[in-house]
Amino acid sequence: MAAVTSLETSPNRVSAPVDLTRFAWLSIAAALATIALKTAAWRITGSVGLLSDAAESLVNLAAAVVALIALRVSIKPPDRDHNFGHSKAEYFSAAVEGALIFIAAGVIMLSAVQRFLAPQPLEQVGLGLVISVAASLLNGAVAWVLLRAGRKYRSMTLVADGKHLLTDVWTSVGVVVGVGLVALTGWVRLDSIVAFAVGVNILFTGWKLMHESGMGLMDVSLPKEDNQRIREILESFTSEHVMFHGVRTRESGHRRFMDMHLLVPGAWTVQQSHDLVEDITDALVEAFPDLHVMIHAEPIEDPRSYDDYDFGI
Repeated sequence: MAAVTSLETSPNRVSAPVDLTRFAWLSIAAALATIALKTAAWRITGSVGLLSDAAESLVNLAAAVVALIALRVSIKPPDRDHNFGHSKAEYFSAAVEGALIFIAAGVIMLSAVQRFLAPQPLEQVGLGLVISVAASLLNGAVAWVLLRAGRKYRSMTLVADGKHLLTDVWTSVGVVVGVGLVALTGWVRLDSIVAFAVGVNILFTGWKLMHESGMGLMDVSLPKEDNQRIREILESFTSEHVMFHGVRTRESGHRRFMDMHLLVPGAWTVQQSHDLVEDITDALVEAFPDLHVMIHAEPIEDPRSYDDYDFGI
């Protein structure tokens, strides 16, 4: 009995998405706390550098709210209008965060230029710096938690939010150094120069986030190390009568997809082809619990089976 072409998928074997919104709430709480602390530091000292730092924390808050919405949407199951789920919502979150960063950077750089042209003396620098350092330590701790969770659960939203907070920490370090140098040298314009440099740094971060988001929306392939592991698994099933081609992979938020063509003897029964497909799928999902696998079985003797793409992952 000749086998017919078959298509297999593994939706029921893929692990269910994890609700990560608790991390977004943590980010929101941290943003509110740092806004209060940095605003107080700015009001005490009058430093435009500290003002720029507080402005970036407003962006952090907006980004955390967008992240919360994206994470809620991304875990929704597939439906009639979204057959592959909603995981790409995470890329929109990163893109929005990148746009907000650009806006904040523009405001910071404009304020820095204005203050450079019309410098003003700083007041109570010591107290302002202590408050700013406390806010930076809080941001650093939350950034570490978000990055760790983002990498563990493959969430671009959490990784983007964590990277943004970490950038905010380095921004605060730069501002503290600038304000400290003003206190030591008496040259007030140093505060404006540091604030402008902070704006440039924030622009770079925003561009990186938007670039990564765009790559995800364009269905970028899995990382090289993941593709290599997939190749090793497939090679373990390869023999004189079993071959693979047309292997493709892609990322979609926290979810991963792959499809390929499986070449088997045309004389095999449908059951034989099906059993092999199930074994291959089990091995792939064991290595990548969130990988959605689709396998198209074809007769190895038919020349038409080879007329396809092959990106050689």
